[in-house]
Amino acid sequence: MSDSKLIVAVPSKGRLQENANAFFARAGLDVVQGRGARDYRGVLKGVDNVEIAFLSASDITAHLAQGSVHMGVTGEDLVRETIADAESKVELLTPLGFGHANVVVAVPQAWIDVRNMADLADVAAAFRSKRGQRMRVATKYINLTRRYFSENGVADYRIVESLGATEGAPAAGQAELIVDITTTGATLKANALKVLDDGVMLRSEANLVASMSATWDETAREAARLILARIAAEEEARTTREVRAFVPELSDSKLKKAAAKYGARMRGRGQEGLVMMACPKADAPDLAEWLIKHGAETVTVGQVDYVFTAKNALWEKLAKRLG
Repeated sequence: MSDSKLIVAVPSKGRLQENANAFFARAGLDVVQGRGARDYRGVLKGVDNVEIAFLSASDITAHLAQGSVHMGVTGEDLVRETIADAESKVELLTPLGFGHANVVVAVPQAWIDVRNMADLADVAAAFRSKRGQRMRVATKYINLTRRYFSENGVADYRIVESLGATEGAPAAGQAELIVDITTTGATLKANALKVLDDGVMLRSEANLVASMSATWDETAREAARLILARIAAEEEARTTREVRAFVPELSDSKLKKAAAKYGARMRGRGQEGLVMMACPKADAPDLAEWLIKHGAETVTVGQVDYVFTAKNALWEKLAKRLG
């Protein structure tokens, strides 16, 4: 770890890298890769004292656990699977809106009487009673599988660690069922598998994750605060709309009541009765209708780039954990 710098790990290639770069760019932070695509170090343009480390998603998770990076972009499935006692070692700061996938329990479609985990527990017990051996579960998610099966009372099974295409294990006779990650479920169906009704173990997506094991000196903390302020401002802007209307005859008290009703914030009043408000995107049409009913001739609703506030929820979340 470089002295007096905040180290942020991002995926080193593919769609994950593109999406991570786009995420930071929306917050006005450009990821710049040193001397080109082969360089594994870079900077975050827009904030001083930040170093970017380009790593694979699995390596990012390992470095977060070790504390050799301060923050990183990685999937929640990797965090939950590979970091023992993840809650004490990392903080999932915010989901990033990409990398969506579910870790699921899938059984052969021919098992028509097996619809949920309770049914699976019964089948597993019967399997062992009749055959004298435990039902095999092929998976890369060993720790997640053990926790979920334990929580659902499934005991008579053994894990077969999958090193290849997990979904093909039942057809190849290597396992009776699988635990795997899926986005659309199409590959499972192509291999004659079905997800149990309560078989979604984890709904995962890429997260911005902070390490609790890293050395958080004042320089690193200040850089993190600035980054998180921009990210929070962009997130707030994405779900906020600015509403403007001329309503000269409308009293401030009525406007305040409308603001409370539609979750809006008063931005101020201008000349000739101009009203400026900010409200959640979903409530903007209803607020516009209310303003028209109360005298507005025209209501404009616009998107804003950033909404900075004195209270930065993301930084406060991290600062609370750091102490």
